[in-house]
Amino acid sequence: MLDFLHKPYPFNNDLKHNTKIIFFISVGVFGFLFLFQPLQINELATRDKYFLVIGLGVITFLSLSLNLLILPSLFPKILSGNSWNVKKEILWDIWILFTVCVGYFLYYKALGIMVFGFEMIITMVLIATVPISVLIVLNRNRLLRSYLNSARELNIKLKEHKSLPDKLVHFISDYQKDNLSIKVSLILFVRSANNYIEVFWKEGHAVKSQLVRCSLTKAEDILKDDKFIFKCHRSYLANINHIDKIEGSSQGYRLFFESVDFPVPVSKNYADKLKDLI
Repeated sequence: MLDFLHKPYPFNNDLKHNTKIIFFISVGVFGFLFLFQPLQINELATRDKYFLVIGLGVITFLSLSLNLLILPSLFPKILSGNSWNVKKEILWDIWILFTVCVGYFLYYKALGIMVFGFEMIITMVLIATVPISVLIVLNRNRLLRSYLNSARELNIKLKEHKSLPDKLVHFISDYQKDNLSIKVSLILFVRSANNYIEVFWKEGHAVKSQLVRCSLTKAEDILKDDKFIFKCHRSYLANINHIDKIEGSSQGYRLFFESVDFPVPVSKNYADKLKDLI
């Protein structure tokens, strides 16, 4: 069980997607509170009832915005998919629930409505830990099966789709000293390295690489006409014609290239693009 808690889990840091989630959850909470009127809402006068329900909806919105938009932007190294696992996801979801409950508690206290004490918040969070943990485990297994099955299909299609044009491309360095001209068909992938890019290419049976003082955006523009080379991650451009195999995990896809001892990640945002190209 302890080993499973350390299994990788995809951290959702897609701010656009999270904005939609925050909006729909906040509206859903408002609708639920207004229709079913729990937490002594039904005992209030109509005016106070509206005031309380709107306030709780706003607190839900602010709490989710803090946790799903602001904190991931302020601490991208901590809240990222690189080191995220099942245990961290469980604790993170419990923390989000805790902040929402504390917000409700403080709002009720400010209004003079003591429907529950602080110990009730702890109880609610502890009770919610079990279903949260179960849902996270089920979701991880669902994602893992989905990506594994999809990776098998992509590997089959990959063998059927090999196209190697022979055009020469030129990566011009900002320093004019480490320019690189190479046949586009030889390029394996391009990796961002701070103010440089590192171009990996196949030369015979060996893999070579060179740093060029150039941005990944500029490299992407240079290769924009070569449809078999695509941006698979914010730090990588990959050539689908040289992919040796594709592996799927709960976090998405990883691309493996022959004679390269590390995988190239595929961000969730670019997974559909990979499928379309292959």
